[in-house]
Amino acid sequence: MKKPVKILILCLLLVLLGLAAAWWWLSDHVAEQKDRLTLYGNIEIRDAQLTFNDQELLREVLVEEGQRVSSGQVLARLETDRLGARIREAKAVVAAREQVLKRLKTGTRPQEIERLRAEVRAAQTRVDNARRNYERIRKTELTGASTEQALDNARSEFKVQTALLEARKQTLDLALEGPRREDIAEAKDRLQSARAALDLLQIRLKDATLKAPSSGVIQSRILEPGEMALPSRPVFTLALTDPKWVRAYVPEPDLGLIQEGLPASVVSDSFPDQAFEGWVGFISPLAEFTPKNVETTDLRTKLVYEVRVFVRDPNNRLRLGMPVTVHIDLEASPAAAYPGKTGKSKAEKQMETGP
Repeated sequence: MKKPVKILILCLLLVLLGLAAAWWWLSDHVAEQKDRLTLYGNIEIRDAQLTFNDQELLREVLVEEGQRVSSGQVLARLETDRLGARIREAKAVVAAREQVLKRLKTGTRPQEIERLRAEVRAAQTRVDNARRNYERIRKTELTGASTEQALDNARSEFKVQTALLEARKQTLDLALEGPRREDIAEAKDRLQSARAALDLLQIRLKDATLKAPSSGVIQSRILEPGEMALPSRPVFTLALTDPKWVRAYVPEPDLGLIQEGLPASVVSDSFPDQAFEGWVGFISPLAEFTPKNVETTDLRTKLVYEVRVFVRDPNNRLRLGMPVTVHIDLEASPAAAYPGKTGKSKAEKQMETGP
């Protein structure tokens, strides 16, 4: 009877040890699940179609496919000979308009005013002579020494010289008064129009140089030198490598565990010993797949929501479409890891708002 009792006790001990081990494993596993959420997804990268803003022959292409470029780097240039000639013409027009306005603002030169005054004095002298001649002929006409025709001619000459004197005086008054305000305003408007035309040509000259809008990798080189570039015809396809993000999906029951700004680590099978730093940047407000308008409890637990986890990859090792595993730290403070608190790039700010 002692032997069966010993066996029974031994079995009970084994059962208790098994229960203790199971309890320990479950406790540790549950604690781990509360500390970290694991998601699976793929690397996503946006691309940009780079075009010129004008229609012209392509003069030179400075980068090759696969080449990494930085923001502001010159990628290609258009022919600018005809545009340069138009700019020189526009500059000449501006200079001419400036001289016209300067002349109007300066007014009549002193030498011209003195000339007009001399003409007025000369006209006054001719009027005085015509008056004396008229008076003399009128007196002699009464005695019959002069004809009536001579008197009429003298009267007409006096009137003509008087009218010419008045015209000279008005010309002098206008010279002394200077240009009309309306003429000056018109000259200013014409000058502004010429300058605006020159500014537009300068903008077109600047647009003749194609620069990278942000850092990235030349994915496709579409046009070659000598081809016609159009606003609707891309020259390059630029893969925007900053920022990169992981498109993953979180089940509806775990949706309440995460929020924007939580830190994350991204691991790829290609680099199993390297964890890339990241953070949760976007959580979709809508479920990706909704079975029907009203879901049961079981169906609601099968809904998934898109999550974008942005990742820092300064050495450009992660590639488009690469499958990765994301570990989200649920106990970290979003304020400590969120780029909005620690500084971020312009591209990262744009990406936080989601699609």
